[in-house]
Formats: sequence, C-alpha cells, structure tokens
Amino acid sequence: MAPVDDLLATMRIEDTRYTRLVAAAPWGIAFPARDVARLVLVTGAPCWLTGPAEPRRVADGDCLLVRAGVGFALRDEHDRPLVDCDDLRGRVEVGGDGPRTEVASARFTFDAVAARTLFALLPPLVRLDLGAGEGALLRATFDLLARETRADGLGAGFVAARLSDVLFVQALRACCADVGSGTIGWLAALRDPRLAAAIRALHADLDHPWTVESLARAAGMSRSAFAAAFREKTGDTPLGYLTTWRTYRAKVLLRDTALSVQEIAVRVGYQTGTALTRAFLRREGIAPGQWRARYRRPRAVV
Repeated sequence: MAPVDDLLATMRIEDTRYTRLVAAAPWGIAFPARDVARLVLVTGAPCWLTGPAEPRRVADGDCLLVRAGVGFALRDEHDRPLVDCDDLRGRVEVGGDGPRTEVASARFTFDAVAARTLFALLPPLVRLDLGAGEGALLRATFDLLARETRADGLGAGFVAARLSDVLFVQALRACCADVGSGTIGWLAALRDPRLAAAIRALHADLDHPWTVESLARAAGMSRSAFAAAFREKTGDTPLGYLTTWRTYRAKVLLRDTALSVQEIAVRVGYQTGTALTRAFLRREGIAPGQWRARYRRPRAVV
C-alpha cells in the first residue's frame, strides 16, 4: 500500500464539475484559489499560464494537476481580461474569432479530513505526461468526457460526474510516475526504490511499532543513511511521517465509527488512548474527543 491507496481507501470526492471551454483569441480564463483541486487539459493553439510560479507556455496536449488553494490563469497572450472559470458550466465558447484553444477543466471537492492530508502532500502544480502508461489512460478518459458533453445524451451529466471521479484517481497515478526529481514530498520518495519499499511497508502495517531502525531495514539501508535520505526527499523525518498518517487514520475512525479512543489508538499503532491523545493534541491542537464532536458524520435515519 502507498499514500495514494491509503487516502483513496477512506476519502470521499464530495463534488465534481467538468467544463469544456472553447476559447478563441483574444481570451483569458481565471481559475481562482478556492478549496478545490483542478485538472486541466489544453489542446489546440498554445497559451500562457500565470501563477503559481513564473509565466510559462502551455502547449497542445499539456495536462496540469493543480492543488487546492492554488490560483492560476490561462490566456492566449499576456494581460488579457479574465473570466472566472467557476462561473461557466458545460461546454462554453469564450473570446473572439482568432486561433482556438480548448480547455477541458475538471474540479474536485473533498471531505475535509482527506483534503488536508492530500493537499499537504502534493506539489502546487504538476504537469502530467499523457503520452504513455497512466497518462495515456488519463487522456482516454478526457476524450470520453469530451464525447459525453458533445453528445449531451440521456444521463450525460451523471456519466460526466463519475468519469470526473475516475480522472482524479488516474491523475494521482500519473502524478506518482511523472513528478520531477527536484520535488519534495512522498511523490519524490516513491521514485527511490529503497524509500518506496519502506513507505509501502509502513502503509501496509501502520499499527506496527515502527522505529527508524526497522524502517531502514525495510529499505535495505543503514539507519543514518535512511534517515538522511528520507528527510531530503520528503522534507519530514520518518517518525514525523508516520505520525502524520497515524493521525489521519485516527481522524477517519473518529469521524466514521463509534470506536473508543483506546480502541482507535490500538488500531493506528499507539499502545494507549493517552499516547494517541498526546500525539493528536500536538498535531491538531484539540483532543480526539473534541475533534470527533466537531467532525463526526451524522448517522443515517432508517
């Protein structure tokens, strides 16, 4: 199991929205910094992307996965006036009568428990390669979405929403394969076979009494070399990373079950409820019981 699997096993995509923009120069589209992740595919005439880093040229076939809370804009040329993408629905034509660019945009809203953990682990923006492997599957799903929105047949909105969910999972897979060597985080760590072995072992058995030494053995490295490489790649210590995921699993159980804090502690790798409470307080600023009262899902009435 890897971080992506751990998240997908427990997270909910609460809302998805797919928009196909046919933009003819002059045009500009804003994607504001809202609490949604975005996946954007550009085809046709190239355009310019501004934010979250220096302006960059976006070419035909470029696909971008953008973390929640990150704003950006696409324009055929610099300084074009912008329309808000979130004000548009379905298939929309914008701009003038110049060269045409199609922008397929999917946005995703997640439950708060998963979103905080997921977005802390992703780079602000990742360009995905759609040429082969997971990227090719992602491109095929985009093409199917385009056909659904063009045909506008029976249940097209429902099909588009489900395909958008699939898009996000495929984008995460492609992201794991494509992320650059200079990236900090678990995506970069998974590119190192030794660190990946330790990370997968940790996620497969989160309640194991892991130590830096035992994780280093799983990686086939010395303790000191493993700790240094892990910190360099992820920006965190091995035990800090472990605490992050134990806290995440604890929050899911607090939200979704009636298990006691002691029972949850044992399930996520702490010997006592007191030990979990101490770790939880350091990470979240409140005790597990207080967190549960705030975020517990209401039970369905039957």
